[in-house]
Amino acid sequence: MSEHPAAGLDETVHQRHRLGILTIAAEAGLVDFGYLRRTLDMTAGNLSRHLTILEEAGLIDVEKGYEGKRPRTWITISPAGRKALAAEVAALRALVAAAERAAAVRPRTGGPPA
Repeated sequence: MSEHPAAGLDETVHQRHRLGILTIAAEAGLVDFGYLRRTLDMTAGNLSRHLTILEEAGLIDVEKGYEGKRPRTWITISPAGRKALAAEVAALRALVAAAERAAAVRPRTGGPPA
């Protein structure tokens, strides 16, 4: 018996906000902390915690600096982050395919399983 597709999900990547951070960083290339906070509707503290987890896992790079006199934080996805995101997307696709196969084989009858 083969391993279920859910086993391929990575706890670090799969968490909703971290998956959002990685996806946005992959799309944008370089993303500003404020943009992530607004887009993902997160508090600064919550976003900072998720960024720390992703940075410690080597999935993103965080650069702090200034734009004029204003402090700024920029996030980029690392090569390891791109690889982890691709693996997560593949696991999610396999999970959806398994669910679709199960639904096709066993149509819902509205009652409990026999």
